[in-house]
Amino acid sequence: MMITETNTNPTLNFEQAWRQLETRDREAPFLYAVTTTGVFCRPGCGSRMPLRGNTRFFSTAAEARAAGFRACQRCRPEEARTWPVARMCSHLEANLDRAVSLEELGRLVKLSPFTAQRQFKQAMGATPSQYQRALRANGLRNQLQKGATVTDAIYEAGYGSSSRAYEQAPLGMTPGRFLAGGRGEKIRFAVAEAAGLGWIIVGATDRGICWLAIGDSPMQAEASLRTEFPAAEIAADPKLTSMVQAVIEGLRGTSKSAELPLDLRGTAFQLKVWKALQEIPAGETKTYSQLATEMGSPTSTRAVARACATNRVSVLVPCHRVVGVSGSLTGYRWGVERKRELLRTEGVQR
Repeated sequence: MMITETNTNPTLNFEQAWRQLETRDREAPFLYAVTTTGVFCRPGCGSRMPLRGNTRFFSTAAEARAAGFRACQRCRPEEARTWPVARMCSHLEANLDRAVSLEELGRLVKLSPFTAQRQFKQAMGATPSQYQRALRANGLRNQLQKGATVTDAIYEAGYGSSSRAYEQAPLGMTPGRFLAGGRGEKIRFAVAEAAGLGWIIVGATDRGICWLAIGDSPMQAEASLRTEFPAAEIAADPKLTSMVQAVIEGLRGTSKSAELPLDLRGTAFQLKVWKALQEIPAGETKTYSQLATEMGSPTSTRAVARACATNRVSVLVPCHRVVGVSGSLTGYRWGVERKRELLRTEGVQR
């Protein structure tokens, strides 16, 4: 709905909107357009303040578009992280020490709990509770890496108790063990040969697969695991051979390898990228820029590429399905030829 000085609605009128625009309120629930430039923006945009008589307010980008205005290239008002999502993110970030209900988020942005969660998940690739857990875990990692004691790090990160931190933090190990480089953590592994690729190693904690790599030999594959987790207690476990075989069979489309448990660790953004990678169907490829745009972050192509490069669970989190803008295979942690072979087995010719 467009809002002018003679057009109001029950929740927002021109005077209220104008006051919020004057203060550049980033959480204001509207977009504004300027008749002299033909552009619509977010309230917090850094562009020049318009004259009152040239300003129009809209509830959505679609309404502004329909009225003949185009999106600002500076604040990008059509990106997925719209004001309700931004407001919910801010609220979740400010309340890490407690669980925030969907009802509370719905009241905050004047949406039903179901709609609030749907919009949030569509924009962020995670539910509000998953996003909040990822923020806590990331804060915990940062505190530990800065040298804080485990107890201080746990409470600074927003956990109510140490047991909650050990239970919820997606570190793949307890905070104390993470601080010690994985010392005392047990990682089991198994290796098997995959025709045309080399030797595949699967390393797993009690929570799931934390390492999946490809090497030229069993020794090289094992060395990759020990290099990644130098302080962990690492031991071969024949029981994991079935996991490796499931991965290999999955390359031929004859296994439910997608159901294997994963122990992924990373920042909220990395987890979002890895989730997006898992949603690329076998036999298809996307560019880094396409992936960034679909995630609602079109300017984060480089960050997406970095997240792909730090993926510790190759094949199951299929970063090989992402290619350069020209269609080139670009780099791959385990070699471009292996990337080509992985795509070939999925029916992609490069």
